[in-house]
Amino acid sequence: MTIFFKDNQPFVEGVCINDLINSQATPFYIYSQEAITATYHKLKKALSSEIFFSVKANSNQAILKLMQSLGAGADTVSIGELERAVHAGFDPSKIIFEGVGKSQQDIEFAIQHNIRLINVESLEELQLINQLGQSLNKIINISVRLNPDIDGLTLDKISTGKKTDKFGITLDQLTEVIQLVQSSHHVNLKGISCHIGSQIYDIAIFEKVFTRMKKTASLILSYNIQINYVDLGGGFGVNYDDKTNELDITSINKLVHSIFDKEPYEISFEPGRYLIARAGIIITKILTRKKNGGIHYLITDAGMQTLIRPALYNIVHRVTALQNNSVHNDVYTVAGPICESSDIIAKDISLPDQQMGNHLVIHDTGAYGAVMASNYNSRGFPAEILIHKEKYFIIHHPEKITDIIKRDHIPSWL
Repeated sequence: MTIFFKDNQPFVEGVCINDLINSQATPFYIYSQEAITATYHKLKKALSSEIFFSVKANSNQAILKLMQSLGAGADTVSIGELERAVHAGFDPSKIIFEGVGKSQQDIEFAIQHNIRLINVESLEELQLINQLGQSLNKIINISVRLNPDIDGLTLDKISTGKKTDKFGITLDQLTEVIQLVQSSHHVNLKGISCHIGSQIYDIAIFEKVFTRMKKTASLILSYNIQINYVDLGGGFGVNYDDKTNELDITSINKLVHSIFDKEPYEISFEPGRYLIARAGIIITKILTRKKNGGIHYLITDAGMQTLIRPALYNIVHRVTALQNNSVHNDVYTVAGPICESSDIIAKDISLPDQQMGNHLVIHDTGAYGAVMASNYNSRGFPAEILIHKEKYFIIHHPEKITDIIKRDHIPSWL
């Protein structure tokens, strides 16, 4: 997302950020529809493959509706996300349901909505789906999520493709999977998929994944099982700090063509972060300044309750100042208001001199931002605002603690 200044006023697209600050309590999220649309078209053109938006990256209904209008499918990992995708208008033939922990009720809901594929992540789940198909007298289209035992060389907390990770079915179980499919009369194996984690920049890793998936698909085809889809996941690295080299998406397309050319199945991807991370920002207000042990703190109203990624993953987001007309810079540590020492947004960053009441921008928060927010310390949830040209719309109203209190119920004996 681009923030530009006109007459010393900050703008996103055609909307002045200061106007939003004057009408909306901080902290709040802003998304640029222009940025989301441009990134989607860029990725679609580069990959020349079907794209399923990973709903867990940002499940706001307006964002899902935008993705649906652009032509994306939906990759869902819970019954809640599946319901969101249905309500956002995604065609059932463009919805995939995966996730390592599906209940029987979850699977029944997916079956009832005739979605494209249920991605199976264990042998027991495969047996359960077949049993449900038998009781419903239906043949259910499934895909198998494979664990290719490939290290994405990313953070352990977002690694999903190593043999010791909880996700997918390991390749040494593939023969057993095939035998179970062949003996099951109410499942139809239509595809395979994998996802080895997020924030992958090394093309050689993608090449290793694609090659292993092709070999696996060829093995399945050799059993006269005609699969139609091979989903290669996502994980495309997003540059948060302007120091890491951007992933060359066109090289992914070249790999796909060189490895899968003339294969009898369709290739698809399921990105989330790549499509929306850089299209979002947080606007936060400086509540106070203080110095402890030589550290110059700016305490803001956005903290780990608004954006948990820095505390959870030790990830650094760029932070800039809306009031940046000072000629002198200082080194600050930006910290949130939560009663946790881990509630640090950015350490030792250079900003123009800041005062209480000034506003900061936390960049690249479109993915895994508001969707992971909480009301920890009994703080309210932030608003989310979508900007389109000169218009803006509050796509999630802020939830104050008084509203949250009303959701709790007190038993009659108290």
